[in-house]
Amino acid sequence: MVEEAPSDRGAPEQGALFPDLSLPDELVGYRGPAACQIAGITYRQLDYWARTGLVSPTIRSAHGSGSQRLYSFKDILVLKVVKRLLDTGVSLQNIRVAVDHLRRRGVRDLARITLFSDGTTVYECTSPEEVVDLLQGGQGVFGIAVSGAMREISGTIHEFPAERADGVELLPGEDDELSRKRRDRQTG
Repeated sequence: MVEEAPSDRGAPEQGALFPDLSLPDELVGYRGPAACQIAGITYRQLDYWARTGLVSPTIRSAHGSGSQRLYSFKDILVLKVVKRLLDTGVSLQNIRVAVDHLRRRGVRDLARITLFSDGTTVYECTSPEEVVDLLQGGQGVFGIAVSGAMREISGTIHEFPAERADGVELLPGEDDELSRKRRDRQTG
């Protein structure tokens, strides 16, 4: 079982993904096909994980024929983490435990953790000291930097069509807040 680590251990923490405190707009979401491409999963996986409650869309669920699920940035991040855990051999049962733990975290918190696993158990690491403690048992472990997955998603997510859950139409070429801040930072 993954236990929640205390937030203040007095140790240095990983750098924040969004140093200027900009976060994706919570009302902007991505439909299933875009979420699949961004997270690197199949639509069949996405559908199964949504139906079984592993990763459900938080912006809009599908309600009947013709309705579209809408996945948030955080949902897509969790999808990518699930995919990476599966790729390294972690069982779906253990992934469910990890995902339940991740669900309780905000996007800012997720940018500061790394997940580790010995193929059986999933561990959380928020500081270099915790990595040392995990490796002392002699078990081989691997790490998934959630912040790395966030950077990957942030780099490609703007290439996909998005829509707002509140019905306000996004104009073609209209950037979300994250894209505007990224563009402003690049242009100086």
